[in-house]
This record gives sequence, structure tokens and C-alpha cells, in this order.
Amino acid sequence: MARYNYVIGDVQGCFEALKALLKEIQFDVDQDFIWFAGDLVARGENSIGALRFIKKLVERGSAATVLGNHDLNLLAVARGIKPIKEQDNTQDVINALESDDLIDWLRKQPLCLFPNHETVLTHAGIPCCWTAEQAAILAKEVEAVIANDDFAVVDDFLNDMYGKKPSLWSDDLQGSERLRCITNYLTRMRLTDAEGRLEFSFKDSLDDPMPEGFKPWFEFQSQAAKTHQIIFGHWAALQGKTISENIQNVDGGCVWGHQLLAYRLEDKALIAVDNPMF
Repeated sequence: MARYNYVIGDVQGCFEALKALLKEIQFDVDQDFIWFAGDLVARGENSIGALRFIKKLVERGSAATVLGNHDLNLLAVARGIKPIKEQDNTQDVINALESDDLIDWLRKQPLCLFPNHETVLTHAGIPCCWTAEQAAILAKEVEAVIANDDFAVVDDFLNDMYGKKPSLWSDDLQGSERLRCITNYLTRMRLTDAEGRLEFSFKDSLDDPMPEGFKPWFEFQSQAAKTHQIIFGHWAALQGKTISENIQNVDGGCVWGHQLLAYRLEDKALIAVDNPMF
């Protein structure tokens, strides 16, 4: 059992900030454990360095990660399905000698993890209409496709992954629509309506005006939060806000010049470092 368990928010390739944060928490690779909240790569200064480092931590049993929307986008870029976004600094990952190994490792990481029996971690959260157990089961449906040995299956998923519909979960959903809806809830969600219907345009702070009928997903009665603490990243404008006793954000907006955060599960302490690249 680890001495301390830390959940670290969206690294986004901010490798210097990650190293500074590990120094701040006095991370002991032989005794402590890190749970990464996804978005390991994208707009920071050193995506390849961060990805190599995190992969090594996971492989030696000192860390685990869920996938975020930027990680999934990198998979689509690596498979030639999407061009690199202008803002993303991930060409170094594509060009790396071990690019195939890095991408193969990345696509085999989960979308949902349980750091302990009381805690569930996904990149964007869990919608009000799912329990924690349901989120984990549905996540496995997507994980099995992304990690499939047949790249035709993987590419079909990545081709169909992009889209805003269906915006509301139904147990009757099938095929690519089902997989897309699960993926959007776990990696892209910010606002929903009372039924759990997704809204994709809003990325601002809780003080900003929101589309009528929609609120942050965590403001609705959550089935998952009745049984587990939900920890999530993805929403930089929240900057590590404690939503409630059972809902905690860990995205400090590091890539935007703010902070990289580590949330210690043992005492619920939130440790922050500034991004040294700003």
C-alpha cells in the first residue's frame, strides 16, 4: 500500500510544472502513488517528455492514468485520422523514435479508475444519470475498442468519435453512437440539463452566463456522488475547486499559466505549483 496517493490534474505536456510539483510534494517513487486525471499531452512545452515520464511511472507500478479528450485526440492524430490542432504541441510525440510504443501504451489506458473503494476518477466527471459502477462498466466498452488488436476497429472508433450527438444517454444506444456518448460524458462534459443532456460550447467559469436550461453537471443530484467521491479534471476555469465533500476538481489551468495541482487522498490536501514556463 502506498504511503500517499495523489491525484494530479491535467498536465497537458507541462513537464517542467510536473517536475516542480513532484518536488513540492516530495514524491517518493518507491512509496507514493500518483493518479493522473488525463490530458497528459497537448498544449504545454514538452508533451513527449511528460508522456515518456508518466509511461515509465505507470510501468513501474508507481502511477496510473485515465484518458482525457486531448489524449484521445492524439490517438486520432497518430492514426492519421485528424491533423494536429494548431494550438497543440504534439508533433514531437508523432516524430519520436518510439512513437508507436507510446501510442500503443496510451490507447490501452482506462477511462475510469477507482483510487480506493470510496473514490472514482474520470477526466470530465460522471453525469447525474450514472452510478459510479455504471460509469466503470460503460468505460470498459470504450476501452475494449480503443485497445483492440485490430486497428481497423480502433480506426473506426476514432473516425466516429467526434460529434455532439447523441447528447443524452440511453441504455438503448448501440454501435458508434453508444461509444461516442460514453466518451463524451467521460472526457468532454461540463454542462448538462437535469436529465443529463450534454452541452458542448461552454468552457468558462461558474460566474459566467450559461445556456438556458443547463448547469454544471455536478449541480444536479448525482447518483455516483452518493456512494463515491468523484475526482475530475478537464475544466480549467474551475482551478481545483472543491465542489462538495464528494466532488473535487483537480484542473488548475496549468497550461494557461496558472497552477498544476496534486490532491492528496489521505487528508484531502490540495498542493499547487505555478507553471515555471510563464
